[in-house]
Amino acid sequence: MGQVVRTLPRGQPVYGVTSLDDEIYLLRDKGRDQVEVYNAVTFHLLRCLAVPNCRNVNDVMICRHNRCLYISDYVVECVHKLGLNGGATRWNVNDEPAYLSVNQSHNVLVTCAVVRKIKEFSSVGDLLRELTLPGDVVNPWHAMQLTSGQCIVSHGDDDDAVHRVCKISADGRHIVHSHGGQQGPATGQYNVPTHLAVDNNEFVFVADRENRRVTLLSPTLNYIRQVVLSDQLKWDPLRLHLDVHRQRLYVADNEWKDGKYTSGRVVVSSV
Repeated sequence: MGQVVRTLPRGQPVYGVTSLDDEIYLLRDKGRDQVEVYNAVTFHLLRCLAVPNCRNVNDVMICRHNRCLYISDYVVECVHKLGLNGGATRWNVNDEPAYLSVNQSHNVLVTCAVVRKIKEFSSVGDLLRELTLPGDVVNPWHAMQLTSGQCIVSHGDDDDAVHRVCKISADGRHIVHSHGGQQGPATGQYNVPTHLAVDNNEFVFVADRENRRVTLLSPTLNYIRQVVLSDQLKWDPLRLHLDVHRQRLYVADNEWKDGKYTSGRVVVSSV
């Protein structure tokens, strides 16, 4: 089990967290200055970044190669690209985007839950390919591509029968490995597995939203242990980010109240 080393401040709901070098980037649901930048050593707030013409943020991912942030916007159905040194653009997804990842080719993977697709875009927004997921992968949340070309995908919403994490073949047609199944609280089950993180050895961290925990799986998706437990969180774990260099897992922990997320913070755990 990981040890909590710090908690970043409570504020508006946190819809993403990522890091680069000595900085942590938090994406909050607010009207302006949506990205808060913290020092990764002292955890002090350094500055805020605005995402121009943004309606409803949903996830954030950083690209080390291109020195930029990608932010999904599910109302406008687009991805915003925000340069760390200035400049902002956006491109249309033409479907409602869920969560984001960046692959080894520095391209952006966008999960589109309603149409059960993973769309791959270049860094300037050119659509490179679309993968339609197998028919029993319903309501996919997050997809991350491995060096083999295969993808790790989490799926299952509140009313779905199956809640799993799957390893999908490179062509998107077949499930190679999976973990989970019937919705539930047991060790081998999930209750809305939303967000993922993958380390350099392809071990997988899974944010299990309604069970309020983070699970660690092997590269073949066998259960290893819980790395963040419900008593280490106050609310629901919505997003994850793994800083491999510092061996830290960042968990966006959000409060659900009166039918919506009303506030959030980030729990920093050693792993």
